[in-house]
Amino acid sequence: MSLYDEGHTVAGWTGFGIATAGSGVVGLGLCAASLPLVVGGLAVVAVSVLVTWVLHLTGWGKPPGVRPRGQWGMRVRDAQARGGHPGCVSCRLAGRGRRAVVVAAAAGRSTAAESTPLSPVE
Repeated sequence: MSLYDEGHTVAGWTGFGIATAGSGVVGLGLCAASLPLVVGGLAVVAVSVLVTWVLHLTGWGKPPGVRPRGQWGMRVRDAQARGGHPGCVSCRLAGRGRRAVVVAAAAGRSTAAESTPLSPVE
């Protein structure tokens, strides 16, 4: 069995359910040749993305990667969500998890991109 346990969260399943309903409305709109149904279905799919994102940020979604076995359950809320998950695009879009980068920049540490010359002339 995998240690990653991806997607088994309240945020994941709620987003999946809403997106499935939206896809069904899009399909119905295509079969009925109804532009308002297609647009409405696409709007429902867009809402599913937003709902999943909000649930992830409130702790009902979990970060990617290996987690301890005790945190695999769907009803286990993620306590680290408030501070942001390292490498999580969703948390970065919300402005979380950038504090470490700002602190490192303030300390005057140079990154690999700053220390490597761009051309032989430099």
